[in-house]
Amino acid sequence: MCAQCGLVVAEAAVDVGPEWRVFDEREKRRVRTAPLKLVVKTDMAVKPEHGARWRRLARLHRETMHGYERRLAAIGGELKRIRECAGLPQRVAEEAESLVKRYFDLVAGFPPEVVAVAVLWTAAKVAGVPRPLEDFLRCSKADESRVRRVAWRLKEVMKLERRPGIEDYVKTLAARVNLPAAVVKAAVELLERNRRVLAGKNPWVSAAAALWLASFKKLGLLKALAEAAGTTPTSIRNAANRMRV
Repeated sequence: MCAQCGLVVAEAAVDVGPEWRVFDEREKRRVRTAPLKLVVKTDMAVKPEHGARWRRLARLHRETMHGYERRLAAIGGELKRIRECAGLPQRVAEEAESLVKRYFDLVAGFPPEVVAVAVLWTAAKVAGVPRPLEDFLRCSKADESRVRRVAWRLKEVMKLERRPGIEDYVKTLAARVNLPAAVVKAAVELLERNRRVLAGKNPWVSAAAALWLASFKKLGLLKALAEAAGTTPTSIRNAANRMRV
């Protein structure tokens, strides 16, 4: 555009299509689909014609990638592969990517193939196109029991309809193993005192450890809490050792 007379010398319309999202609380959906990626900043695509120097740079970049982004990249690759194999619509993949980002702390300890199958299975239900788990397992080598464990965790958290606090995990586990309200209250107080120590830890394991300590390490309760939390007695015992009673 000329700065003197305003004449438009050349123009280039990048995109004249509709916006991706509808800004309406009653109808949260995408107007048109677009390929999404869990990791964008660290996605470096290098072709053979770029030369050996750029290939070495790309390999160094992948090796030094931050653990969180590297984990997301691995899960994103599995999501894409399983979605194409199972023939799922794009909106299911978008919902699955949203679940991974929203509840990353819950699924971070599982292999990428397990997380991908679990979130796609859950996302298909949320999107209104439920599919049997066998359709996803045929496209992956993920263990069925671990997939169901991750899916159960997602279901329990999503039912709360808000970002859960540590007391929510305590109440859920206490209800599953039939613990009294006094033990729940003592466990919540114990977690409050050890909030800094437990920061970033698995909330299910922390809640189970607090309940076990609040019940004075009741005989047989450790195994029941491990089954209810979807973890192992060793993980609960290690978390309990880190707490200050």
